[in-house]
Amino acid sequence: METTPSPSPLQEEHVPVKSRIWISIADSAVAILQSLVAASALTYYFVKLRGLDSGLAGIVWLLFGLWNAVNDPLFGYISDRTKNKLGRRLPYIRYGAPIFALAFLLFWVDFPGSEGNQAALFIQLLLVLFIYDSLYTAIATSIYIMPYEMAVSNKARSTIYIWKIIFMVFTLVVPLALEGIKPDVGDAAGIGRFRWIMVGFGIGMAVLVFVSTFFYREKHFTQAEEQPPFVTAFKECFKNRSFIVFEAISFTIMFAQTALMQGIWIYFDEIDVNRLPLYIALAAGIVAGVVLWINRRDRWGIKKSIRIMAVLCSVGCFSLLLGGRLLVPATLGFLLFGFGFAGGMYLIPLMNGDVVDYDEHKTGLRREGMYAGINSFI
Repeated sequence: METTPSPSPLQEEHVPVKSRIWISIADSAVAILQSLVAASALTYYFVKLRGLDSGLAGIVWLLFGLWNAVNDPLFGYISDRTKNKLGRRLPYIRYGAPIFALAFLLFWVDFPGSEGNQAALFIQLLLVLFIYDSLYTAIATSIYIMPYEMAVSNKARSTIYIWKIIFMVFTLVVPLALEGIKPDVGDAAGIGRFRWIMVGFGIGMAVLVFVSTFFYREKHFTQAEEQPPFVTAFKECFKNRSFIVFEAISFTIMFAQTALMQGIWIYFDEIDVNRLPLYIALAAGIVAGVVLWINRRDRWGIKKSIRIMAVLCSVGCFSLLLGGRLLVPATLGFLLFGFGFAGGMYLIPLMNGDVVDYDEHKTGLRREGMYAGINSFI
């Protein structure tokens, strides 16, 4: 007797492993360069090693902050409206990488006549920072929202973020390692070596970003959508209540992570504590955090997982604040920081994806770029 075959289940969405790995490599490469610029390395180089007045450096970062507030949502809007055979995001990553590398290299060039010249150092830092950040915004925003272009379901997207977290270890370790080899003030040979190391990193990271674009692709169906004008798109984002809640969480976590990374350079200068156990604890916390958030994501839900992550990271901050001069409390602090970094890299993007999906349900449009730009703006 013949039996009627049962219908096959729907095929589960799958992102190739090579695509997950290469988008994570690109993300890590860009983040490494940005950590050297946005954290203490660039300011240390210009103020301590090249002699730029710290007050002038502060003015540079103030002016840069004003520009940075404008270009993030503006580029997000432009990328949402981009129509190219490669997609909406990929062209900026592939063709922006070489120019991005050039801008990074210009930070470390000792232009003739700039030595001890406050005006020349001020102009160099200001202009290059503006050029660099414009390229960084175009590339980093595109990489950040690429998982939403590569996959539709949160389950498939989460497989990308797992690899991103794995490569985030390099984002944390490389700047910390460079902090250990920074030259002393007046050490001309050491400053020269440090400058060439930065140049090498800039070229190497840009090559990785460029090559990565040949291993992943985005879905093209969203290019047919007609996006609203900039002001309308900007206001529509703030009509999404879930986005407001997300921003409160995202801002707090990003602020804390950035402040921690900036403070590490000064912390190790001021506090005489063994660094190796702290680095090991940080790495262990990241690994344990990845395992925890992946296993509990569905059972606890994204919101509850973020609450638990915030508590763990807060305990780590207080542990370092109250006992940062002692090895055990400091190690505990770095361990719990790892849980926070893992959660920030894994849980926050998933929540962001939910926010964008909800917006699409309401408006019928995919506007990841605008949301990412406003997130950076805030």
